[in-house]
Amino acid sequence: MPVSDHQLIGAWNQVLTLSRLEPGQTVTVLTSAATHPQTLSCALATAQAKGAIVNRLDLPPVNAEKSLSRDSLAYLGTTPLTGNRAAIAALKASDLVLDLMTLLFSPEQHDILGSGTKILLAVEPPEVLVRMVPTEADRSRVKAAAQRVGRAKEMHVVSGAGTDLRCPLGQFPAIGEYGFVDEPGRWDHWPSGFVLTFPDEGGASGRIVIDRGDILLPQKSYASERIELTVEKGYATKIEGGLDAELLNDYMASFRDPEAYAISHIGWGLQPRARWSTLGLYDREASIGMDARAYEGNFLFSLGPNNEAGGSRTTACHIDIPLRRCTVRLDGEDVVREGQVLDGKGPGDAR
Repeated sequence: MPVSDHQLIGAWNQVLTLSRLEPGQTVTVLTSAATHPQTLSCALATAQAKGAIVNRLDLPPVNAEKSLSRDSLAYLGTTPLTGNRAAIAALKASDLVLDLMTLLFSPEQHDILGSGTKILLAVEPPEVLVRMVPTEADRSRVKAAAQRVGRAKEMHVVSGAGTDLRCPLGQFPAIGEYGFVDEPGRWDHWPSGFVLTFPDEGGASGRIVIDRGDILLPQKSYASERIELTVEKGYATKIEGGLDAELLNDYMASFRDPEAYAISHIGWGLQPRARWSTLGLYDREASIGMDARAYEGNFLFSLGPNNEAGGSRTTACHIDIPLRRCTVRLDGEDVVREGQVLDGKGPGDAR
């Protein structure tokens, strides 16, 4: 159901308050052709009402000749900021950037964050933003999970469908996404609510089974049959199954990049207001699928780059796949059991 400007402004006010926006600070709203007009107008109004100096930077889209989809996460690498020194300077001079365009996994984003500028990505439809407006409780839960991941030496994921994946940890940091930016140089995504890290380079091994009903992103589709991935030395070396596997293989092959098959981030969802079923209610171009990425208890793994965490692997291909009903273990201890988060804060918690 659509939301009123009043509701969306209220949501923006909560997010900007949690992000510690102060009067006199500079906010730049980064937009492009696909920016939702209501999200933009309410962001501008809220930032101005909080006493910020507000700018809008609108940039033309790129990559149309390369991408197979209109989804903003379907082709990474070059962005409208690539080689655009004037735009980068403006964003570095800002205290807060509201990214209504999508800069994820770009070197320009890392450069801007390095200057101390905070970046908040918000590209989902307004009703999704309002339903999953972040809270301090989200932050506390995600940070606690990130601390557990940060201490672990191995993540072991199993499922009744046949997943049995082992990932050595420690080379890369644990990252928590909770939906607002409360520290200088922080990037986050509203809506979100999950924890992630990256396996040690070349270390992930085993088997991943994408079962019926699991979700492929950016395809934004529910798997209709099993897909089996063989993982060796950090890469998916085989992708086997029926039509869904063929479609996934063909999509990945289009990038002509062996790094596309690397195991990227791994973690689990912690957002109780996100729903596994929501993706089926939207046109594919209306959402980037944050419900699927964040719903509580999923095991979310990715194929593609690791430069988000400081690694050297970059590739234009990035695929997120949240799986249901998995058990996630850190150093032999269950933190998610058959899709239920075991942190004492979820409805199914039981040790």
